[in-house]
Amino acid sequence: MRAEPACTASRARSLRVESVDGELPRGDLRGRDRRALAEVQRTVLYRRHVESGARFGPFAGYEMPIQYEGVLAEHRAVRERAGMFDVSHMGEIRVRGPRALPFLQRLTPNDVGALHPLRAQYSALLTERGTFIDDLLVYCLDPEDYLLVVNAASRARDLELLETAAAAEGHGVQVDDQSDETALIAVQGPRAAEIVADVVGGEAAELRYYSFLHQDGTNRMISRTGYTGEDGFEIYLPSERAEDLWAEFLERGRDVGLAPAGLGARDTLRLEAGMMLCGQDIDEETTPLEAGLSWIVKWKKGDFTGRDALARQREKGCRHRLVGFEVEGRGIARHGHRLTVRDAPGGAGPVTSGAFAPTLGRAIGIARLDCGGGGSPEPGSAATVTVRGREIDCRIVKLPFYRRPKRGV
Repeated sequence: MRAEPACTASRARSLRVESVDGELPRGDLRGRDRRALAEVQRTVLYRRHVESGARFGPFAGYEMPIQYEGVLAEHRAVRERAGMFDVSHMGEIRVRGPRALPFLQRLTPNDVGALHPLRAQYSALLTERGTFIDDLLVYCLDPEDYLLVVNAASRARDLELLETAAAAEGHGVQVDDQSDETALIAVQGPRAAEIVADVVGGEAAELRYYSFLHQDGTNRMISRTGYTGEDGFEIYLPSERAEDLWAEFLERGRDVGLAPAGLGARDTLRLEAGMMLCGQDIDEETTPLEAGLSWIVKWKKGDFTGRDALARQREKGCRHRLVGFEVEGRGIARHGHRLTVRDAPGGAGPVTSGAFAPTLGRAIGIARLDCGGGGSPEPGSAATVTVRGREIDCRIVKLPFYRRPKRGV
């Protein structure tokens, strides 16, 4: 753990976050024993965040920057120009060997066999009930070598699952946790491509969506995916080189408005884009079919963990559905509040994510509705959300709430 400069100690440990009528991801520990801060980890970029005046909060076992200038300003920077995120808390797990492909085919619902080298896909680790353990990215380095990028909160469990499955497989699969030696910087926004091209090379700006490249001279891997609804790039690199690259991005991106952004803005951005947060919107009580993610389930590829349960659910219908809603009255729905669809018997359930959406200028949310095996309520359906005993008018809307203008990517 890095030593903290005495002059910034109180500021760096502050859990207070400027109000944006939104909420922090549930990894925040507000209200818990502040001594927990002494037990959390810090990313290799912690010192850079302190220099930029970040306010911190614990998230998924790490003391992470929640905001710098402010969540609203950082949100708008990403939508209008570009923002840079430290996501080095994410886990990177390498799976390789002659049996790596069939191994991952059995453990994930998407079709790993459809990946060509230098391409990536969104997928998951599921229980036998077909519910989420974690959502993840699978990068194909070559047909016998894959990189899984997993959520920090699930990293230990994911690793144990993979190692146990590899041991049962016998020879032919090697699982290596490379998280601690890997830093991850994400640059997101409409001007991200020109900034990334200037700093790491023009070939990065030519990447297709969900593709990546290697830069052998710097041992960097650069991908083009994103978690904000904007054009986005991720730079994976050795931890010891991360501070210099972060500083170079800030220096060379200043003229086009690049701003450091924290987890507060990341949460409001991903919610506007209708992207699910694992452990909050999707969890061990939610299947891909219920979450609107049936496209990651490839039925024709053969058997995989949870397939039988998902097949039964596909035949009988989903008991729950994740739906988007907009608040029409005054107030903001939060995690745990209850949404009820009018004129839909049983169409009610808890809000999983809720915040004020800066781009849209109104409050939005995602809720898990009990649909009793029926379909989701139609967009436009009237609903109410109960906030502190008061019912606020809402309407069901189709996800995502925000879709960026196409710019040829």
